[in-house]
Amino acid sequence: MKYTKIPEAAFQELQLNAGVLLSDFDTTDGMSEEEILAAIIGATSGGTNFEATPEYTDFGEDIDNCPVNVKELKRLDNWTVTMTGTFITVNTAMVKRLVGAADIDSTDTTKIVPRNDVDADTDFEDIWWVGDYSDKNGDTNGGYVAIHMMNSLSTGGFSLQSGNREKGTFDFEFTGHYTITDQDTVPFEVFVKTGTAEA
Repeated sequence: MKYTKIPEAAFQELQLNAGVLLSDFDTTDGMSEEEILAAIIGATSGGTNFEATPEYTDFGEDIDNCPVNVKELKRLDNWTVTMTGTFITVNTAMVKRLVGAADIDSTDTTKIVPRNDVDADTDFEDIWWVGDYSDKNGDTNGGYVAIHMMNSLSTGGFSLQSGNREKGTFDFEFTGHYTITDQDTVPFEVFVKTGTAEA
């Protein structure tokens, strides 16, 4: 028996292309192309990196004769949820999002004003990363992988890298946050939907 095999469904279970960052996404009824275009936060370069890292406590680590990593003594304390990448487009809403604790000036909408305090109502926004999935990627019934990051705040600061005869780039790092009103909800969820044949 040789073990140099791949699953028969491998080509139906590939995530393809760079995906897009959206301000909203409908996993129940889907979205039209116009709705997706309206929800795109910005164009990216180099793809997007999402990480959800659990932090554990091992209650057996200081108990005599107890092995390390006993499953009954393991507790998950919290998750650190981040999304990073590079934007190559920019507008005032994007800059406000990247600065994080900031406002768009009410009298001059071209001006973004940073703050020294965080506003729980205006600085945190949900972000969706959505990418093509499966071998069926039609305009109507295409499959997708979608990551919903809740209560995201820009924690990487605002940066611009310009270059001679090059596009300016804006690195981003968003961190998902728990909320005090729903402390048991981890600030991300993942959806995997297989596409179906177009009519």
